[in-house]
Amino acid sequence: MAGHSKWANIQHRKGRQDEKRGKVWTRIIREITVAARLGGGDLAMNPRLRLAVEKAKASNLPADTVKKNIDKATGNLEGVHYEEIRYEGYGIGGAAVIVDCMTDNRVRTVAEVRHAFSKYGGNLGTDGSVSFQFKHCGQLVFAPGTSEDRVMEVALDAGADDVLTDADGAVEVLCPPPLFEAVKAALDAAGFKPAMAEVTMRAENTVALHGDDAQRMQKLLDVIEELDDTQEVFHNAEITE
Repeated sequence: MAGHSKWANIQHRKGRQDEKRGKVWTRIIREITVAARLGGGDLAMNPRLRLAVEKAKASNLPADTVKKNIDKATGNLEGVHYEEIRYEGYGIGGAAVIVDCMTDNRVRTVAEVRHAFSKYGGNLGTDGSVSFQFKHCGQLVFAPGTSEDRVMEVALDAGADDVLTDADGAVEVLCPPPLFEAVKAALDAAGFKPAMAEVTMRAENTVALHGDDAQRMQKLLDVIEELDDTQEVFHNAEITE
């Protein structure tokens, strides 16, 4: 079935992340730290930590850095204790925005997030104000030209909920978060390598922004993503530059 146009937005996001590799490493280290603290340092027994370590490898984060932060989190070394906080708000044109943070200072973080929203044209909302517009799911996206029929056959057999083809021809697989690794492994075994694979908050509907509104929205997102405590930013804006 047809889905929203996602390929251009995904490529755009990947490009911006590559430009900010140092920031990406910081976020992955925090995710490794929290995942190991909550679920232990054994990759075989901790799915969240496995995903974080996979991200680390994909981003070329040194293996000794990964190990050191797992050791910190599991008590072998002294480290900072982070807590996870989610903020919700609205951007340009009413676009919904979710900001996931990890912080050792909740007061500082909320002040910085609120300031970013208000200064750049958005509004920080209350808990639950926009999250109902997103679905927590595993998402794998394959480049345009990938066989939808074959991906669908493999993915559905592995427990995926749906397979979509977007306006650009990219193929998108959606699955329950607990089945993400199994679905990804099945597709890998069948020779399908995703351009993007993650457990995410996927927007159910999108808001198209163009021209000045698109530029303002991108600026707001950039500022939020640059905050030290930001881990992930999810939104439902389709930005056309």
